Amino acid sequence: MDPNGSEGLDAVFIGRASATAPRIQAGGHPCQGIYWTAKGARPKVAVIAVHYNVDFAEHYIAPYFARRGFGFLGWNTRYRGFEDQFLLEHALIDISVGMRWLREEAGVERIVILGNSGGGSLMGAYLAEAIKPTMHTALTGAGHDVLANLPGADLYISLNAHQGRPEVLTDWMDASVIDETDPVATDPALDPFNPDNGPPYSAEFIDRYRAAQRARNQRITDWAKAELARLNAAGIPDRLFPLFRVWGDLRFMDPAIDPSDRAPGQCYRGDPAVANRSPSIGRFNTIKTWLSMWSLETSKCMGQPHLSKFDMPALVVQGSADTGVFPSDAKKIFDFIGSADKRLEMLPGAHYFEDSTKHRDDAADLMAGWIREKL
Repeated sequence: MDPNGSEGLDAVFIGRASATAPRIQAGGHPCQGIYWTAKGARPKVAVIAVHYNVDFAEHYIAPYFARRGFGFLGWNTRYRGFEDQFLLEHALIDISVGMRWLREEAGVERIVILGNSGGGSLMGAYLAEAIKPTMHTALTGAGHDVLANLPGADLYISLNAHQGRPEVLTDWMDASVIDETDPVATDPALDPFNPDNGPPYSAEFIDRYRAAQRARNQRITDWAKAELARLNAAGIPDRLFPLFRVWGDLRFMDPAIDPSDRAPGQCYRGDPAVANRSPSIGRFNTIKTWLSMWSLETSKCMGQPHLSKFDMPALVVQGSADTGVFPSDAKKIFDFIGSADKRLEMLPGAHYFEDSTKHRDDAADLMAGWIREKL
């Protein structure tokens, strides 16, 4: 039996409208997903996972949870594949559609939120708003009411998760970019791929580079706010803009920074020197999406403010060979979580534990055992 396959499982497609996004005339629902269970089962405990942009309907861990007696809803918001249009408030409303489906239609009594990869801060924001709503004041009508009354969950698991959207993008930014409209323009004194700078990188270079990354994020934010005001004054609501060179985290090239079992000289897209020249994460944004998702100054997708509100048991699981989430990231998430009952576990394996079926089994066993212990 293929442990990643669907043999012996039911995988039911779910499509639903949202309070702020109706079904489109062509037939597609804004909220979609697949509910995984053991064949013929109707579990009382289920896990839900959602991402900002990536389709989680066929999430790799779904069959593992289903075979351990849990339901697993791999859920998608209206923004799957449309990261350039993302707005957090509406994404949270879409997540609530899946949460309500689990309770009202699937018969689930206890829900575990799984914050995996980039979805960690998204699900953290959802859970924080369910605990203490603050964002509903930005909306009116049905959206306001739904966002003010998000259904909560019983447990939270952070699985190889990034701290937050603006944090991870800034950590990965190539700090040597000197012109956001020109993918070639580079400051050689800050170029992480200039062998004169490293690797290994000196402590002085690391500090200067990290400061320049934050400065780059702020420059884009300053431009975005001014440009949005200019457009709005002319009656134009928004615009798209490109983003270049975002695979420049020094940890990709220098394994001595934030040591782990990861392969050196690698990122999620392979060789960082090659990936950095290609369109990738955040490659296009509307101005409002930049301010909502990526800006260090204005984004509500940062991890700490949301994680600090948690009051339920929480588990942080981190693969030691992850090439994009590092031990210090997992430790920060653990420290940020406000729950008194929390646990941090480092396991062998890569970002999606794709390097070994055993690693996936071990991670699933750990999470399933923890859920049973807490529920």
